[in-house]
Amino acid sequence: MLLRKGIALVIVLMVLDVQTCLAQIMNRASFPKGFVFGTASSAYQYEGAVKEGGRGPTVWDTFAHSFGKVLDFSNADVAVDQYHQFDEDIQLMKDMGMDAYRFSIAWSRIFPNGTGEINQAGVDHYNNLINALVANGVEPYVTLYHWDLPQALQDRYNGWLDQQIIKDFATYVETCFQNFGDRVKHWITFNEPHTFTTQGYDVGLQAPGRCSILLRLLCRGGNSATEPYIVGHNVLLSHATVADIYKRKYKPKQGGSVGISFDVIWFEPATNSTDDIEATQRAQDFQLGWFIEPLTLGNYPSSMISRVGSRLPRFTKTESALLKGSLDFVGINHYTTFYARNNTSNIIGFLLNDTTADSGAITLPFKDLQPIGDRAHSIWLYIVPHGIRSLMNYIKEKYGNPPVIITENGMDDSNNPFTSIKDALKDEKRIKYHNDYLSNLLASIKEDGCHVKGYFVWSLLDNWEWAAGYTSRFGLYFVDYNDKLKRYPKDSVNWFKSFLTST
Repeated sequence: MLLRKGIALVIVLMVLDVQTCLAQIMNRASFPKGFVFGTASSAYQYEGAVKEGGRGPTVWDTFAHSFGKVLDFSNADVAVDQYHQFDEDIQLMKDMGMDAYRFSIAWSRIFPNGTGEINQAGVDHYNNLINALVANGVEPYVTLYHWDLPQALQDRYNGWLDQQIIKDFATYVETCFQNFGDRVKHWITFNEPHTFTTQGYDVGLQAPGRCSILLRLLCRGGNSATEPYIVGHNVLLSHATVADIYKRKYKPKQGGSVGISFDVIWFEPATNSTDDIEATQRAQDFQLGWFIEPLTLGNYPSSMISRVGSRLPRFTKTESALLKGSLDFVGINHYTTFYARNNTSNIIGFLLNDTTADSGAITLPFKDLQPIGDRAHSIWLYIVPHGIRSLMNYIKEKYGNPPVIITENGMDDSNNPFTSIKDALKDEKRIKYHNDYLSNLLASIKEDGCHVKGYFVWSLLDNWEWAAGYTSRFGLYFVDYNDKLKRYPKDSVNWFKSFLTST
């Protein structure tokens, strides 16, 4: 027995040693030819200049300026000022060896009122940004909607709650295809539809802040039992509509592709019980399945149909046919892993009456008061590198191994006012995070045969993080908010530079 234990220990140590060696020698050349490395951002979190260039107000301008909605009472009126500093930021990407930049177009810069007359100044700005990227050998990946709905559409007909949004979104998106599609070959219609659907219309913690949970203590209006599903339905039909427009009218000449970026926490059963294993699948159905299954299979997951019942909108046969197969690639924003267990209590359902209660699953990063991994700064972000490999295999097995791009992955540090810039630049934890997640991603490709085509770091710069404001720092570059937004490279910049230039 002792001998067997000794042999087992030696084997474990050998495996760990091999993994360490692999991590040390892993670099760009370890990944398949053509694999894309980049960084990601969004317009409202980066651009600033909210009243320049003809830009119209958005629901996030309204939300961020509402008292108590943002942790540090900040807003993104200035953000990191990329509207004026994109040339310098592109140079940072180029110097690091990044292949691509994922950014979003602000709908209200193109159509300040959501519809109507095109704002040429907005078109010119994005043309200048795209041209600068191309001139520096950085490929543009464009997100068409990253949560910043024009406020005019919210005022006019409640935005995503009305089917008129499908037509208005299509007009806006086709304008982008027409003006930028000669240089943009990768389009992402929506960023994290699950997030803005649930956070904006279920729990009310993000714009436009609608909900009915907890006896409507958090929100002035909304219905958590129905509105998230209506919004999700209209988002799916909007994607399918513009994907069809692109395929018919623009793809033959422009040769690009259209996908979506889904937010996906990987879930592991809290126990080996059948109840918890089934709850884990339901949790994934109500997260990823909610949006990917209509786009790959033509309908919602069966667990959603049975558990939500008449509150879940239905697709017509024509809509189902339009939806099915409308993804050229699957974007995945993945940061962390949680445990999932069956919800045996009726209390949560009584208090919330929302999508969480409908799933019948409770998801938390703890089990028996023990965290699932080391925590970053955000209360939800626990570091579990093997989760990305498990997720890639899940997508491969369940959805036929589609092309996948990791459109966001990263971790944050706190914005501690007592930490010097010199100390803030020492981000060994971030380096280890990316090394370990990339190692697992590489294993999913090389060992498991997962069809992963790219990896985008969130984020190039520290930036305004929605309801967390400026309390959280995700960037490879430190931004000094107290000194003209100067950018300073953290140690992770040098790590990526070495990673991307080694052969």
